[in-house]
Amino acid sequence: MRGTKTSAVLVFASALLLSGCASGGGTPSTAVAGACETLQGALRDVSNGAQNALNAVGSPEEIQAKLEDYSSRAAELAEKADNPDVADALATVDEKLSEAAAFAGTIPINADGEVEPDPDALAEQQASIQEAVDKVKAVCVEPTEPAGY
Repeated sequence: MRGTKTSAVLVFASALLLSGCASGGGTPSTAVAGACETLQGALRDVSNGAQNALNAVGSPEEIQAKLEDYSSRAAELAEKADNPDVADALATVDEKLSEAAAFAGTIPINADGEVEPDPDALAEQQASIQEAVDKVKAVCVEPTEPAGY
């Protein structure tokens, strides 16, 4: 059920991304603010899911597969963005999620069969994802001056 909800949110966010946050308008509008809010909601779902996947119990392959799924969702949003700043920021999220997926594939298993990631490396992956998400939030806000989106 959660996957369906997340997919529906991503489809809705993608549609709004094309009509609001990513459109080139210089005047602040409710459509832009709404599109950015929806995009940020979808991105929050992706980010939270990725953070949870990195902290999850499961095999490295399962964690990697989840992160690859979140990466593809971010890439889908980036492909639909008309605004180059938003698209670039979303592409960076995709890149960081891909790096985290590659990291997950290398997580060692302890003698009890549990994943045992290096805490510092794990924290670094989580921080890089969050930093990339924060960049999207910074570039997708309602303009206060005619700067365009």
